[in-house]
Amino acid sequence: TLPRDGQISHIVYGLLGNEVAQLVNKRHGAGNHTASFDASRLDSGQYVYRLRANGVTLSRVMTLIK
Repeated sequence: TLPRDGQISHIVYGLLGNEVAQLVNKRHGAGNHTASFDASRLDSGQYVYRLRANGVTLSRVMTLIK
């Protein structure tokens, strides 16, 4: 949910820092938004995803199990 319009960036990285997927990288209006992530080509393991919006950056670790 965005409280105001802004540039959004949502990127998935491998643990070594290599970019493996770019889910969103564009300007969005205020409101609720969703993004789909197709991880079918990725190996099982841990990945870091980073969401940047309106001057705020959130990074989290995700475990992909196939």
